[in-house]
Amino acid sequence: MKHQFVKVAAASPELRVGDPAFNAKKIIEIIEEQSAKGTELLVFPELCIPGYTCGDLFLQQTLLDGCLAALKKIAKATTGLKMLVFVGLPLSVDGKLYNCAAGLSDGKILGFVPKTYIPNYNEFYEVRYFSPAPEGGSWLPFGGEENDGAAFSAELLFRDENHPEIAVGCEICEDLWAPASPSVRLAQRGAAIVVNLSASNETVGKREYRKTLIAAQSGKNLCAYVYADAGVGESTSDMVFAGNNLIYENGVCLAESLPFSGGTAEAEVDVGFLLHERRKLNTFCENATNDDWLDASFVGEEELTARQFPQLPFVPQGKELEKRCGLILSMQSSALARRLQHTHAKTAVIGISGGLDSSLALLVTCRAFDLLGKDREDIVAVTMPGFGTSLKTRNNAMAIMQAAGVTIRTVHIGGAVNRHFRDIDHDPENRDTVYENAQARYRTMILMDLANETGGLVIGTGDMSELALGWCTYNGDHMSMYAVNSSVPKTLVKSLVSYEAKRLGGRMEVVLKSVLNTEISPELLPPDEEGNIAQKTEDIIGPYELHDFYLWCFLRRGYSPAKTLYIAERTFAEKYDRETLKKWLVSFYKRFFAQQFKRDCVPDGVKVGSVSLSPRADLRLPADASANLWVREAEEL
Repeated sequence: MKHQFVKVAAASPELRVGDPAFNAKKIIEIIEEQSAKGTELLVFPELCIPGYTCGDLFLQQTLLDGCLAALKKIAKATTGLKMLVFVGLPLSVDGKLYNCAAGLSDGKILGFVPKTYIPNYNEFYEVRYFSPAPEGGSWLPFGGEENDGAAFSAELLFRDENHPEIAVGCEICEDLWAPASPSVRLAQRGAAIVVNLSASNETVGKREYRKTLIAAQSGKNLCAYVYADAGVGESTSDMVFAGNNLIYENGVCLAESLPFSGGTAEAEVDVGFLLHERRKLNTFCENATNDDWLDASFVGEEELTARQFPQLPFVPQGKELEKRCGLILSMQSSALARRLQHTHAKTAVIGISGGLDSSLALLVTCRAFDLLGKDREDIVAVTMPGFGTSLKTRNNAMAIMQAAGVTIRTVHIGGAVNRHFRDIDHDPENRDTVYENAQARYRTMILMDLANETGGLVIGTGDMSELALGWCTYNGDHMSMYAVNSSVPKTLVKSLVSYEAKRLGGRMEVVLKSVLNTEISPELLPPDEEGNIAQKTEDIIGPYELHDFYLWCFLRRGYSPAKTLYIAERTFAEKYDRETLKKWLVSFYKRFFAQQFKRDCVPDGVKVGSVSLSPRADLRLPADASANLWVREAEEL
């Protein structure tokens, strides 16, 4: 386990119905293969030792004895391995037969978990053989010795003795489908990982429903769910089994095997993230107890090998991107429409720089006006050229306003800002913070006054990434009357503008493509000798793709600096070296903590994703909180 990642796998072994010795041999082969890969938790299907489809053979003592002998052989094969293994078998206890999962580790049979819900409908008739799990638990001695045996209970939790936060609960097939699944109780008692030994036959549409069930179960229980399904070796007299092995984490599928492939699902589940979510969500009620805990040593120090993280975690990938962009734009525009309607605003006033953020804000405002049936001429779009305005951005600003069909206002701010410099006795050749921020604040004053003049609202353009880093002028572009982009990270802004360009087409698409190909800049310092943008944001504060990634790790996943850098190195291996990643990580923590005072008084703005920096919604952070713990850990990595 590295940074609380646990390597898990679900496998469907080759199988002969009614032949425990052969099946044990195949199970051991998989255990050896997975051990070589560093797997720490391995799950096999329900009744995999004899085969789920044994029928009345389950009533034969010969089969039961053969299963127990095979189990002991499998357990012995785990000796010396850092692995927790679950296999299925029938077990006779006090004259009753139970469908059980056996937990094995380091040569020992730790415990038996009996199935709670016994199906007896449609193609299932398990009640003919098996009894439901009894209340409470007991100790099953082997060989007549009290200390040579295993626990027997549906309440068992298996945890690593060196990492007690890594706890595993177990349920069997139908238990998942029942209304009161044991996994709910197990998760509340501390199980961060739930395994399911299953023999769920394949019928048309069942795979999709099964995945929906597991996604929901792992999501509401804030757990990882490792599901091992019976495979093609089972009898096909009346049913067929496809080996649907699935691994989910908090509602997200990490790995799955293809039906009828005989494949194994393998993944690295992030227990640290799950524990972070449980701490954060107060409706997840833990009821931890020391009863029925079984300790083992199955967690090692394996490096990540398979787990991948997206470089742009706030940006959906593939087919989902277009659907998500449409939804977000609808959320933004609907929220703004409601605010305009509630305040009886006649106009919307918005500053247009020719950059990404103001373009997105204008597109959202146009959508809102269209929703309300209002004339776009009541959108007062203002371009305010200053000392750093380049020809390209000014042309982009004019073109997008014209294409949108809004009222265009141009206010040159150079003269007024220079008069202000004289008033405060500031040398305009001194290109310091005063030089830059005076322009931003003067632009905001213009917008506010025009809103008063026209009976409207000033629409904010700043995005969430800028708020996270404090890359905004306090009471300048930091302020508005409604901030439509306030929970949209910079990396997502590009996707939204690109989506809208494609949707609108024509002249608007042409100008938006020009905006997308323009350097990100506040344009507060003069252009270079060729008239090009000289002040490039990402050269100053670092790449937005890194800062958005770090923001996601920090707030959404609850990662430490060490874990964040560990994952960033693997995610951005081909783009940034370790020193560059570390440099901007340290910068991120310093800026994030130092700039909270700006976030404490941000305007209203709709939350569109899983992360928001609004002090009224997601983030309650003292403005004078120290960053020392995070910065020191990052610097010392």
